[in-house]
Amino acid sequence: MPLDGVRALVFDVFGTVVDWRSGVAREAAPFLARHAPGADPHAFADAWRRRYQPAMEEIRGGRRPFTRLDVLHRENLEAVLPDFGMDAARVPAGELDALNLAWHRLDSWPDAVAGLARLRVRYIIAPLSNGNIILMTNMAKRAGLPWDAILGAEVARAYKPSPEAYLRTAEVLAMQPGEVCLVAAHNGDLAAARRCGLRTAFVPRPREHGPGQDRDLEPEQDWDLVADDFNALAARLGL
Repeated sequence: MPLDGVRALVFDVFGTVVDWRSGVAREAAPFLARHAPGADPHAFADAWRRRYQPAMEEIRGGRRPFTRLDVLHRENLEAVLPDFGMDAARVPAGELDALNLAWHRLDSWPDAVAGLARLRVRYIIAPLSNGNIILMTNMAKRAGLPWDAILGAEVARAYKPSPEAYLRTAEVLAMQPGEVCLVAAHNGDLAAARRCGLRTAFVPRPREHGPGQDRDLEPEQDWDLVADDFNALAARLGL
């Protein structure tokens, strides 16, 4: 049986479960129409997302105490405005606060809800995301994601790919790392999880970064399972 001994499946969320790029672009479009006419909403989403890892690296590197992702997203939003000809001081704070919640309102990939429901029959399922608890909760309620628990960075007080993010998640589940499998569309995330003893399942999302995506299209290691989507993953597991 694939994943023999695994009791929980934990999921990367941004890109693996939900389509962040299309969702952020959709939410940004009316904002940009008011404040930066002609700006490309998808380019704006990409630019905002590019600040994601550097912001977390300040925390992973110990230069800043743990700070939830909603706060980092809000700071990154202000920082990216000048790239599109906007002055943060001239944009009402309430508009920025509202746009920052775009990350709470992302759509899942078409297979995600049904696939998760199938997987939940046998396994505990939960996000292992860098998103904070209220972000993940709001997203789940809007998109109908049937999580058994909300786990991830805010629970572990560590951002992936720091080992603590994976190991503390297993600890919270009262499981050994080998009883937990990370499902992700990102080879780097899976590699970090494997180094911590977690099992691994790769589900590619070839349009996460748009039509020109050139990374994470194929498995880069011999992951425990590879499947085209969550329904295919459930089928591989006999569900």
